[in-house]
Amino acid sequence: MGCHKATEGRKGHKGHVLCLAVTSDNKFLASGGRDKVIHIWDPISLHHLHTFKGHKDAVSGVAFRRGTHQLFSCSHDRTLKIWNLDEMAYVETLFGHEDSVTAIDSLSRDRAVTVGGRDRTLRVWKVVEESQLVFNAPGSMGSLDCVHLINEEHMVSGADNGSLSLWSVSKKKPLCTVPKAHSKPVGSLEETIPDESWITSIATLCSTDLLASAGSCDSCIKLWQCGDGFRSLKQLFAIPVVGFVNAMTFSNDGNTLIAGVGQEHRLGRWWRLKNAKNSLCIIPLQRTAENGEQAP
Repeated sequence: MGCHKATEGRKGHKGHVLCLAVTSDNKFLASGGRDKVIHIWDPISLHHLHTFKGHKDAVSGVAFRRGTHQLFSCSHDRTLKIWNLDEMAYVETLFGHEDSVTAIDSLSRDRAVTVGGRDRTLRVWKVVEESQLVFNAPGSMGSLDCVHLINEEHMVSGADNGSLSLWSVSKKKPLCTVPKAHSKPVGSLEETIPDESWITSIATLCSTDLLASAGSCDSCIKLWQCGDGFRSLKQLFAIPVVGFVNAMTFSNDGNTLIAGVGQEHRLGRWWRLKNAKNSLCIIPLQRTAENGEQAP
């Protein structure tokens, strides 16, 4: 995402915007960025409502607990913070990660899931119980860069070695891992582009078996179907997209996939795709008659 510029009468970020989240009732929009602050906006008028300060490094992720105005944030300062937007107040800070926290997600329960980059842990934070579940990724996964809840019991993570993994809150190891879920097709990109296979973004259609992933080197979005018990992943389709897909989300009805595309990785990874455009891609999906799967 690019830098949000302040307009007349409005406050804005003083660095790159890294994350966005909207409450389920569309009352609040939260944005976090490299300037270490979280801004709260009216998502309709874009009127600035409040600024939260407290993180000591870039805010890498924000997520609202569904059906509430409780906001979770994560940061490269290795912490997770909780905020109450009804009172525009700070609630508490949670510690545990040993490296930059790179992504966060939350559903209806009073809990959040995060990944901690090169500490190679996925953590489920149980706020009421004041505890956390720690899941250790295999050593071959150099950095866990993104995470998304599928439902309250299962989540999916993406790593910088291209591994796409399914997890359960009841198992300490991944239920399923697809190594190099995204790989560079021969001759598909400029020869100057490194043969990297980071998973740059993932999205899930909540409480279904459908998810999407995007890789850094193959310029495509892939749709996957989870198998029984979330113990397998089947690739359904590949959608060509030129550039880094830095953010994705499904519409609530599952009929649309929205992707934020840039020339560079949102976390700043040293090279760029010059032929890509910083853009928003809206991809319509439809269910096939035979099995109910979505197709682009």
